Amino acid sequence: MAVYAEGGPERFTLTAVVEAGGVSVGSLYHHFGSFDVLAAEVWSRCMADLLDHLGAALRATRTARTGIRALVVGYLRWAAEHRAQAHFLLVSPYAGHVLPHAERMRAGKAERMEAMAAWFAPHVAAGRIQDLPPALIEMLVIGPVAETVRRWLAGVPGIDLDEAARLLPDRVWQSVRGPDS
Repeated sequence: MAVYAEGGPERFTLTAVVEAGGVSVGSLYHHFGSFDVLAAEVWSRCMADLLDHLGAALRATRTARTGIRALVVGYLRWAAEHRAQAHFLLVSPYAGHVLPHAERMRAGKAERMEAMAAWFAPHVAAGRIQDLPPALIEMLVIGPVAETVRRWLAGVPGIDLDEAARLLPDRVWQSVRGPDS
């Protein structure tokens, strides 16, 4: 990640990683099998860090509404504090290289995602959050936030993460709010 953080996607090459790590190409291939697998591992570690951050934010809440707020604000803050990791996850040209390893990466996310689903379950059962398939809830909660971060990382004018942290939580809450909230 250090090579990517220092030089961006243009510098994240096999040669640069080998030089920075002080290892041989053979050692890298012996350990990872390919540069794409290394990129998938970096992606997985970035995702694990994000999900750990979001999980901690979620566990610190009591209500459905504060949980949604914690997820939205937590994601935005994590991106601001871990810009290179967020860039690697969301806008890196390596995203296409890691897709063949999606099943392996999904397995790495599973436990963290199950913990979040367990937090949502009683709120859905009580009608505080809409009874939707978990993937749709994830899209409604994380989709707008991830797109905001993606545009911020791309330098789109008018995207301010602090402003998004003030405005998005209530709008996201309205999209998943249940009839008994």
